[in-house]
This record gives sequence, structure tokens and C-alpha cells, in this order.
Amino acid sequence: MFPQPVSAREAAVSRAGGPDRRAGAHHHIIVIGASAGGIEPLKQIVGDLPPDLPAAVFVVLHVGQVSYLPEILERASRLTTLVASNGAAVEAGTVYVAPPGFHLLLHDGHMMLRRGPRENLARPAIDPLFRSAALSFGASVIGVLLSGSLSDGTAGLRAIKAVGGLAVVQHPKGALVPAMVQSALHHVEVDHCLPAAQLGGLLARLAAEPVGKTLPAPPGVRLEAVVAAQEHSTMKDEDRLGELSVFTCPECHGPLWEIEDGDMLRYGCHTGHAFTADAMMEAQAVEADGILWSLLRSHQQRAEFTWRVAERERSQDRSALAAQLGKRAREYEADARVIEEGNRKEKAK
Repeated sequence: MFPQPVSAREAAVSRAGGPDRRAGAHHHIIVIGASAGGIEPLKQIVGDLPPDLPAAVFVVLHVGQVSYLPEILERASRLTTLVASNGAAVEAGTVYVAPPGFHLLLHDGHMMLRRGPRENLARPAIDPLFRSAALSFGASVIGVLLSGSLSDGTAGLRAIKAVGGLAVVQHPKGALVPAMVQSALHHVEVDHCLPAAQLGGLLARLAAEPVGKTLPAPPGVRLEAVVAAQEHSTMKDEDRLGELSVFTCPECHGPLWEIEDGDMLRYGCHTGHAFTADAMMEAQAVEADGILWSLLRSHQQRAEFTWRVAERERSQDRSALAAQLGKRAREYEADARVIEEGNRKEKAK
């Protein structure tokens, strides 16, 4: 019978450490996160897992609105492969894949799907899954990070390590896009760093190993899990999470709290959007790009409309007013050229 975890809410308020009596004798929860370049290592890993694996596997891959990942992994794996569904019970020997557009969370031995705010520009994102697994299953969790850009998953892997779980990453030399695993290696005390071809066998061995002591989850992890689950949170919760910063959220334009997570700098807003430093810079770049192109379009339309009015005034023998409007239209066109040139220079960086 699959071991029974405590609920996310119970885990969130528990501060006592000690042996993990809930988890039985082994690591029975494996959470895997990947992004760009992650499909091939995922296929390799699930293909190498034995059909009698005594653990459930949860996969988050950064995807668009359509994903064929469940079908891809089903063909590669000897395990049952399913799209994660809200409220479904967790079963060992099964691979669960997060669907597009939803965060996958674990709570009270079941899965939760939440269409919450994006984290690190992604939904599904890796950090929410890793955090919820750490809170619900403690030291029984093995967190795995694979190829990907930016640094989603690093904070979640830190949460898993904080409660006594294991951290595993793909070796950066074999990762098509190594940024995610390099971030984890820089900020997390990783237990194993191996090529993808060796990770499946490693996970099968680790799943059978005894579980150690589950440690209390850091308060910030609990608060962020509450936000991700779209449970009630208040501004006071964010004040406990970090210091109110001078920056605004690139997604919703609300205030951002600065979170000191060890040596890692992160940001989060009251709505629930969250960013590592590199994801924040990426989001600001996208926001600024959109603003600049909107400003360019606005100036171009002002110039075009002003020329149209000027022509109408000229056709009605009001040449003085037409000349004034023509001068103004040329100024708008000049402003538009400056903005367009600035956009091109920014794109070339």
C-alpha cells in the first residue's frame, strides 16, 4: 500500500523534525523538472526505470498550450504514464505529467492542478511542484533537474534539500541548455550529478534506499506553497517572505517582495508571480520590448492621423492650420524613428 503523507497544510505548520515515519523505508516520490533540451533526457530516464519502481514520478516540462510529452514518454517507458489530473491519488509505478497551462502540486497524497500565476515565466513551473513535494513528503522526495534555460527549479530543489530530501541534476556537459543545472549546482548542495544515461539507474537505486530524517521546512517555503495553491494569503504573509522592494511585477505591475533565499536572490508579488534574478531580467526585457513597440505604434498612428487632419484642413483652404499640423506630424515621425532605432539597437544586444 502506498504510504500516507500528511497534508500540505499540516506540513506547513509542522516545525518538528525527526524520522519520517510516514514515508516507510524508501524514497517514494521522484519529481523531475526540465525545460529547453529536456525531452531527450526525460525519455532516457523514464526508459531506464524498472516496471516495478516503488515510487511515483512527477514530470514538469516547460511547454506551450499543446504538449505531446505524455505520449512521448509512454512510448519510451515501461511504467504507466498519465497526464496528471486534479484530485487523483498518487500511485507508485506511475509517471505523471503536468498538463499545459497548469501548475502541478502535491497535497495530502493527491495531485492538485492550479491555473495560478506563472513562476519564472512558466506554467507549469518546476518550483511549485518541488516545494509542494517537499512539504507533503519531506525526506522521501528525490528532486531531479535536467536541461533548461534560466533557473526554474533551483529554489524548489533547495526546499527539497532543506527538508532532508535528495537533489539530483543532469551533468551540464551533456545538457543541451545547461543554465538550469548550472544554477542548481551553484546554489544547491547537490547529491548526484550524472549524465542522463546514468540517471534512470541511479533513481531506481535511490528509490529503494532508506529515508533519513525529515527536517522542518523553512517558513518561506510554506508561504510560497500557500500562494501557489491559491489558498488565502495576505500582505503580511509577503512581508514575512521578504522585504518590499522598489520594483514592480513585470506580469501584473503590483509591488514585488525581495526574497533572500540563502545566496539566491528571488522576487515575488502578492498575486503569486515569482522570479529568480535571471527570470526577472528576462521578464523586464519582454515588458520593456512590448512597451517600446507600443510607444512606436502610438507615435506612428499620431503622425498618420495628424497628416490626415492636415490634408483635410488644406482641402478647405485653411493652409495656416494645415502647415502647423504638418509640422507636428513631422515631429511625431521623427520621434517614431528615434524609438524604432532604439528598438533595433536593443534587439542587437
